[in-house]
Amino acid sequence: MSSTPSRVELCPLTLADQDEFCSLVRASTALHLPWMQLPATADAFQDWMGRFADGTNRGFLIRVRETGAAAGTININSIIRGRYQGASLGYAAFAPSAGRGYMAEGLAATLRHAFDDLRLHRLEANVQPANKASLGLVRRLGFRYEGLSPAYLYIDGAWRDHERWAITAPTPWTPDPSLPEI
Repeated sequence: MSSTPSRVELCPLTLADQDEFCSLVRASTALHLPWMQLPATADAFQDWMGRFADGTNRGFLIRVRETGAAAGTININSIIRGRYQGASLGYAAFAPSAGRGYMAEGLAATLRHAFDDLRLHRLEANVQPANKASLGLVRRLGFRYEGLSPAYLYIDGAWRDHERWAITAPTPWTPDPSLPEI
């Protein structure tokens, strides 16, 4: 890993981020569709934030350290403990900051948080096959291709195929106490 300090920081997504988040989502519509749909209105954002209430899903903004601007968003979704110790990732750049490497740095910070702090063992990223930018991102970060999931997610009015990519915690790894010993 590089010793260069990260240009970004991972910040928990809060209700106070609503106006900035929705504005950036609206400005990023061309970048996001048909890959994903994020809340673009206050009501949709309020509903969406409910998914983070029980800790099963975690939401973050990637903020540029120098300016404080939100460059993107990352979710750690559907955290499962017990014998699995894994989750899936959702992420999106915001158009004003896209193409500058902030998402790679933000996703790298998310992996460190997931493996070191949350003590997850496995993370999956499910990417539509035509989303070349996202596929390049997971490849650069060391995810491995595991297969195609047909009609995996309902996005933009259709069931979309996704490639399944995964990464596991580096060794040594300290498991979460919920991992059975036997």
